Amino acid sequence: MTTDNLWMHFTRRSSYANAPVPTIVRGEGAYIYDDQGRRYLDGLAGLFAVQIGHGRQELAEAAAKQSAELAYFPIWSYAHPTALRLADKIASLAPGDLNQVFFTTSGSEAVETAWKLARAYYKKTGRPTKHKVVSRYIAYHGTSMGALSITGLPGIKSDFEPLVPGAIKAANANFYRAPVHADDPEAFGRWAAEEIGRAIEREGADTVAAVFVEPVQNSGGCYPPPPGYFARLREICDEHDVLLVSDEVICAFGRLGEYFGATRYGYQPDIITCAKGMTSGYAPLGAMIASDRLAEPFLKGDATFYHGITFGGHPVSSAVALANLEIFEREDVLGHVRRNEGAFRSTLERLTDLPIVGEVRGDGYFYGIELVKDKVTRETFDDDESERLLRGFLSKALFDAGLYCRADDRGDPVIQLSPPLICDQTHFDEIEGILRAVLTEAGTMI
Repeated sequence: MTTDNLWMHFTRRSSYANAPVPTIVRGEGAYIYDDQGRRYLDGLAGLFAVQIGHGRQELAEAAAKQSAELAYFPIWSYAHPTALRLADKIASLAPGDLNQVFFTTSGSEAVETAWKLARAYYKKTGRPTKHKVVSRYIAYHGTSMGALSITGLPGIKSDFEPLVPGAIKAANANFYRAPVHADDPEAFGRWAAEEIGRAIEREGADTVAAVFVEPVQNSGGCYPPPPGYFARLREICDEHDVLLVSDEVICAFGRLGEYFGATRYGYQPDIITCAKGMTSGYAPLGAMIASDRLAEPFLKGDATFYHGITFGGHPVSSAVALANLEIFEREDVLGHVRRNEGAFRSTLERLTDLPIVGEVRGDGYFYGIELVKDKVTRETFDDDESERLLRGFLSKALFDAGLYCRADDRGDPVIQLSPPLICDQTHFDEIEGILRAVLTEAGTMI
């Protein structure tokens, strides 16, 4: 078996010119196994997705049963029972009046759908100039052309420009590197929210349709919201008649101890985008969940939202999602995260005694560890140093030591952790032990 024909995603192909590609063949619980029989703790839940762990027979059986009954049918002017049941279930879990569920197959598609709906909604309601979006620097929102335009990472966009016009960027909520109010999280949170408001005003509120934000920003290494941030952001969106889109492709379905991050932080979005954890990664499925208000213009006459995806609401994926959510309830997965998140944080915070560890931040089962050259000044690594540290050493060393996670420098150098939601103190200790050994060695390279 060769890997010559497999074009891996977000992968520097030259890295494997003279080395075998790591090949994962099996998963069980919180662990994955490669083709050499070696075991690794899955510290990233695959890709922020495998909430209830690997190897759950119940989900495989749900997929097999549905495949035998109805393997595929589109939801273009038709319905099937699993999509109907899942839409009802998601609407019952979503906050407020977010009752309109538009299924996709991925997070990028969900984000793309949300931007299209925002544009279409304002056209249908007599405000056709409102088409732009505001998102945050360094944020990742997907790879399709619209979602990539909303993304705030220049390094992954330049090869594909020009992108969709009208995607504006504003400050993120990284308190560790706050340019103002560095001693006052609440004042910083208000400033960061109002920076989005100022971006709307610069563009003209009559041209801006939506603001896209994650509850905890992923890229850059898990920026949780400062106190009061989302309350002020909701006010700003209301003041300017702009939709607030909560991009929860990572944060939804238990990652933060609630079904949705908006619930965790107490704000009401107009749209939620989600994917990944809806099926625990066992089948591809995403969704845009919109408020009843946004659907209203499309409920009469010949009005149509001209958007669709072949495999959106796929019967097998929908059946897997329903089985996944049944397990969430039966095993109290959300409660498990809430009961154990403090222990996860405190275990990771032991690493702050290492000179290379600047900050541990995050919430729930979603953490970033920022690496620094100097803890006192918070001096970061330059591009060449990051290349040597992250790609030249850490990524391989952590994997070789038995931990699959992400070492990344989209923003400042970080290690990201997002393990399956079934993990407990035994797993936390294993993660900390591997990180301590590898980061101690990394510290000698500075």
